[in-house]
Amino acid sequence: MSQDLIRETACTVVDILRSGDVSPLELLDVVEKRVKEVDGKVNALPTLCLDRARTHAKALMQKPAGARGLLAGLPLPIKDLTDVAGVLNTQGSPIFKDNIPAKSDLMVENLEANGAVVYAKSNTPEFGAGANTFNEVFGATLNPWDTTKSAAGSSGGAAVALATGMAWLAQGSDMGGSLRSPAAFCGVVGMRPSIGRVAHTPKSGIDRNLGVIGPMARNVEDLALLLDAMSGDYADDPLSMPTPATSFLSAAQSARKPKRIAYSPNLGITPVDPEVKAITQKAAERFAEAGAIVEEAHPDWREAHECFHVLRAFDFAITKANLLRTKRDLLKPEVIWNIEEGLKLTVDQLARAEAQRVGMTARAIEFFKTYDLLLTPTTIVPPFPIEHRYVAECAGKKFENYVEWLGIVYAITLACCPSLSLPCGFTASGLPVGVQVVGAPRADAQVIAGAKVLEDILGLRGQTPIDPRVK
Repeated sequence: MSQDLIRETACTVVDILRSGDVSPLELLDVVEKRVKEVDGKVNALPTLCLDRARTHAKALMQKPAGARGLLAGLPLPIKDLTDVAGVLNTQGSPIFKDNIPAKSDLMVENLEANGAVVYAKSNTPEFGAGANTFNEVFGATLNPWDTTKSAAGSSGGAAVALATGMAWLAQGSDMGGSLRSPAAFCGVVGMRPSIGRVAHTPKSGIDRNLGVIGPMARNVEDLALLLDAMSGDYADDPLSMPTPATSFLSAAQSARKPKRIAYSPNLGITPVDPEVKAITQKAAERFAEAGAIVEEAHPDWREAHECFHVLRAFDFAITKANLLRTKRDLLKPEVIWNIEEGLKLTVDQLARAEAQRVGMTARAIEFFKTYDLLLTPTTIVPPFPIEHRYVAECAGKKFENYVEWLGIVYAITLACCPSLSLPCGFTASGLPVGVQVVGAPRADAQVIAGAKVLEDILGLRGQTPIDPRVK
């Protein structure tokens, strides 16, 4: 098989699979060769499961080419926080360095039923904590645009696999920007969909919804295809939503133009690097070429930092407190801090944070009665040096903790809004910058349609995959 296939879009490769011109097994050979060529330079896919993938591919090939699901046998990596039956799932932690689950997460089962062929696990920081992908099990994942820089996190392995042609599509997850930030740093597309859009196996709590699972791809149409394959309601996830009547791929192809756009460089809550501000503002203003009114505005989300700090800490406490008691010496400092912050919380603090989130969501809903979309920078800085554990300061402001620099994305999380990171330009040193496209709660299709309109205007599609630029 020609290695040129790695440069094709996922939609094109799926069409080729459906035609029968290429088999799922042949496509696995292509991706295996690419992984061998480039992953040693970036460390994005530390765990491969090619034998399992080939077994699944052979089973798919017993069906007619047109009856293999939406993805038709397309290879797909799964983030190393999510269970895949029979495959190592470390969660980036030495505690789970030998953990092999017997059963897959519901999301993985649904993707495989829809024609995905899981062939690898993508690297993630310990328990997905910290927006820089490194851990004590596998080491750091490097940004392919400049291997001295961070790929962000926690879906850093997924973003790098896409950017380097080791994947056509990838699964990520997002609490405080965990798939949006890596997408921005690596020049790919990543979407945090609405709560319940992607069903998964509940763990530790039915209503844990700060974190969601979402699609990542190299362009908006490919991302929409994966979201279609991920969507649906299932009894095993009581909060999951039904598949919409109109596909997300149709939304991407609709050419539906927004009428009124809001742009905010900072949401009124965070500093931002001047170069990132200039690049994202210029991109947002180009919506005028589609006939849209573009204004500077944002909802009042001034309580975002306090609210997220409390709710995130509570989530760490209910999911990781036992590990703190029994495996403290194997946890990284940031995780220990987050768990301890959660264990100190009072009921009054939790009640206040939940009320703040309700207020933020209500103001978002009201805001989107005036504006079709809100655009912001996805990250407030360009890719930073890999040896920095996190961003400690920006534009002269020092942050109080290791997640505060992510306010521009976790405010969107708190307001229950779908959000997509789209490549929108490059810094003077050639590093990617992403713009965040945000819609009202459950307006996933509108976000995708608007992002595709802007993608066409910006003309940056096709910048990836790249060979890693080792420095």
